[in-house]
Amino acid sequence: MSHGLSPARLNRIDAYWRAKYVDTGKLPGALTLVARRGEIAHLGVVGAADIARGVALKEDTLFRIYSMTKPLTSVAIMMLVEEGAVALDDPVEKFIPAWKDLGVFVAGGPGRWQTRRPERPMQVVDLLRHTSGLTYGFQDRTAVDAAYRRAHVGGAGSQMSLSGMIDALAKIPLEFSPGEAWNYSNSTDVLGYLVEAVSGRSFEDFLRDRVIRPLGMVDTDFHVPADKAARFAACYALGPNGALALQDDPAKSPYLAPPPFISGGGGLVSTAADYLAFCRMMLNGGTLDGERLLSRKTVDLMTANHLPGGQDLTQLSQSLFSEATLAGVGFGLGFAVTMDPARTLLPGSAGEYYWGGAASTAFWIDPAEDLIVVFMTQFMPSNYYPLRRELRTLVYSAFDD
Repeated sequence: MSHGLSPARLNRIDAYWRAKYVDTGKLPGALTLVARRGEIAHLGVVGAADIARGVALKEDTLFRIYSMTKPLTSVAIMMLVEEGAVALDDPVEKFIPAWKDLGVFVAGGPGRWQTRRPERPMQVVDLLRHTSGLTYGFQDRTAVDAAYRRAHVGGAGSQMSLSGMIDALAKIPLEFSPGEAWNYSNSTDVLGYLVEAVSGRSFEDFLRDRVIRPLGMVDTDFHVPADKAARFAACYALGPNGALALQDDPAKSPYLAPPPFISGGGGLVSTAADYLAFCRMMLNGGTLDGERLLSRKTVDLMTANHLPGGQDLTQLSQSLFSEATLAGVGFGLGFAVTMDPARTLLPGSAGEYYWGGAASTAFWIDPAEDLIVVFMTQFMPSNYYPLRRELRTLVYSAFDD
């Protein structure tokens, strides 16, 4: 047992999901992958991929990973940073001239905005760490959020192009001056546009050729081709009286065709095995099976806390929706980063980094323990059940070394 984890305790994870969530109709199914010291210690699958059609969840099921797309996009832009094509402190207006005069919201609405000048220009690093002043329309918190909704700005499922999103955002003020706060946002979609602007290639082609294919992520893409459609899971949402309701039918899903909007913030479909490959590359310091995407020092930079003043998310966040609201957690260049495990009230290690997706998928990487965990299901919203907290407790409770 070189991985140092108790098989019996790992098996409790699947029993827990089944008893509490699957058999009670709260989740369709759950896949849990735990890898340590270079080997898969546990791969458990319970429940269904498609309840109505009686399709069981399997190891190779395809999942909508939504915001777990963000780390891949962040790696893509950091590859261009390494090549000297862009710098973290470059002003974003260098690549998007139409944003040069973006102001910060004071009052008003579309056509009658009252704004002030930002304290400083938005920088590329602000997009990576969500301190850009941008937002998401689904936050439903401010007049700026409402303007995003009216303009149908970006995000997975959007019907506009990347350049159309950039044009739409040029007409909406920032929530705050860049660097002043943390707000979960379309920032990573903007990074996808920057990849295009800097590399001269489409974002989709760059990500596929420079990140996805070199890592052998054979099932990861922005749509599900016909020959893989049978492996595509249904997605569910909270329905009446707390029952599961079908949110996206895999037989009729928009994911079955290439999307008009290539969302670097949430557009990918993937498998647990594919995402494990990405995590292994990060844990290995930017390389996997002879393919080096990033240097070890760049990975170190990405997985450090970049929030101004060394603050955590509870101190800097003004976001009503976030995958990470815990004390002791900062944010790096594409990942949440645990700074002080004691303040999270959860087992873990300083320096671990993680994120999740809107359909309750999640992953984390713990370099101190040589540990990777990937969790897949398809249930929205992601913060309705304490799945991630429970998963951390279950995994770290299996340590036996």
